Amino acid sequence: MSSETGAVPGPDGGLRCPWGLSTEDYVTYHDEEWGRPVHGDDALYERLCLEAFQSGLSWITILRRREGFRAAFAEFRIASVAEFTDKDRERLLADPGIIRNRAKIDATLANARVLADWPEGELDSLIWSFAPDPATRGIPRTLADVPAITDESTALSKALKKRGIRFVGPTTAYALMQACGLVDDHLADCVAREAA
Repeated sequence: MSSETGAVPGPDGGLRCPWGLSTEDYVTYHDEEWGRPVHGDDALYERLCLEAFQSGLSWITILRRREGFRAAFAEFRIASVAEFTDKDRERLLADPGIIRNRAKIDATLANARVLADWPEGELDSLIWSFAPDPATRGIPRTLADVPAITDESTALSKALKKRGIRFVGPTTAYALMQACGLVDDHLADCVAREAA
């Protein structure tokens, strides 16, 4: 698929971002979740973890295992994951319902321990403080107009790393910003942009 591709017709004839049409799972995620504002420390921790697990993989791989991830990581409740033991780590490394990548699992556990010491709402406040002013952003018309990183995602990555959060480079930080609605990268003609 060309990076010059604009919005294309979906199963109902409505125009959508091309990446969101490859499977029914993607259509639902694209239409109902991606780019919609997400708030709350646990909810943002989940998205942060899933974006880190996605690194180097296709998003559909993560999306289809999302319920497995939720079950394995106590619904991504920071306080619960922060108390995971070495036995839990070994359980996770053997769990076929998730991506069994040692570095990503270790980062998920370490990040929960760091975040458990933060005041309630601090992760939400920190992440959302990097949301760019929508008035300063153009509306993407094609996939080529959607960046992989921005100055804001680079700054967010640095801020999170400085606070002890692992596995969150600028590209992962930008994917988080897109997924959680800090930016709206639905293409100009996409029905999901109109619905947001």
